[in-house]
Amino acid sequence: MKAIAAPSSREPRPKGAAALVQLDGLAPGERVALRAGELPGGLEHEELVIQRGERSGALMAIAIHSTRLGPALGGLRLWTYAAHDHAVEDVLRLAEAMTYKAAAAGLDLGGGKGVICAPGSELPTGEQRRAVLLDFGDLVESLGGRYITAEDVGTSAEDMLVIAERTEHVTGRPVEAGGAGDPSPYTAIGVEAAMRAACAHGLGTPVLADLRIVIVGVGHVGERLARSLAARGAKLTLSDIAPRGREIAEELGAGWVDPDEAMTTPCEVLAPCAVGGVINPEVVDRLRCRVICGAANNQLATDAMGERLARRRIVYAPDFIANAGGLIACYRELKGYDADRARMLALGIEDVMGDVLRSAARRGITPVQAARELAEARLQQSEQ
Repeated sequence: MKAIAAPSSREPRPKGAAALVQLDGLAPGERVALRAGELPGGLEHEELVIQRGERSGALMAIAIHSTRLGPALGGLRLWTYAAHDHAVEDVLRLAEAMTYKAAAAGLDLGGGKGVICAPGSELPTGEQRRAVLLDFGDLVESLGGRYITAEDVGTSAEDMLVIAERTEHVTGRPVEAGGAGDPSPYTAIGVEAAMRAACAHGLGTPVLADLRIVIVGVGHVGERLARSLAARGAKLTLSDIAPRGREIAEELGAGWVDPDEAMTTPCEVLAPCAVGGVINPEVVDRLRCRVICGAANNQLATDAMGERLARRRIVYAPDFIANAGGLIACYRELKGYDADRARMLALGIEDVMGDVLRSAARRGITPVQAARELAEARLQQSEQ
């Protein structure tokens, strides 16, 4: 494996980590590894490794934010990024969120994440996809167990099986191959549990029947959440950029709204279940909901959005608490938990979310602040 030396940490700090590396100049097989002290100011990550796949030529990266509680676990996101530096920014942000997610859930895991920039305008298939995944498996293996990968947006349990050909540091393989399989059922269980807690706090009842709930993004998790909520009698409205979403809405007898209008549709509960950053300055003052609780990572574009939601008396269920069920499922595979134990842990998110929201209200802080303090307290305990 060829390597490119990281720039000296004494050089002027660039605004973004991607500026440290000429990403387009990496040749197949070349990589750059930046450790704590070599990353821009304000980033507390332990390591960032960027590599261009030797077989596929695809640019890929792994960020390890923390291993204080255990090895860093985080899913692999395969996506068509507009620019390579967007992928690096994504992996850094998501890795940090995984640290807080694992800590708040009480798991002995650290936070990390992996991303692959799709080599074309669409996600790869066939032999090209296999080459990309094998390259990523080599990158995971090179980290010696400090990072464990799993499925995420754009990848599947079957993809984890391919990665496992190159490294043992992978979870979420198919059930028939001895793994825990698709973690999305547990993510959906946890989001619904968090939704009950958020509605109890903001609406005075944990009962979701007859509530107007808008689900933005009907992928693996969003679809499962929609089906469960429909069975409980919620009044659903769905939205997705894919035609499959409309088919699910018709099957469930749910309403449908175009993605451009979904975030501002009147409802009691708004459930972002697709991409992050959707609660942004352009949207926050136009929201027409009372509770926000969904599966998407990093729903708030900035921390200031949490303060603006609080001023508007909109209850925000911190995403890294609400969507921890998928991580619990991966932890189950690592620790040998059975399905019932994993389900109970995911259902326990309701109690954790309730504690966070009550703490925030009692102390006059945002739910995100309260959730982070919960996670940071556990991280500090690990050092004692």
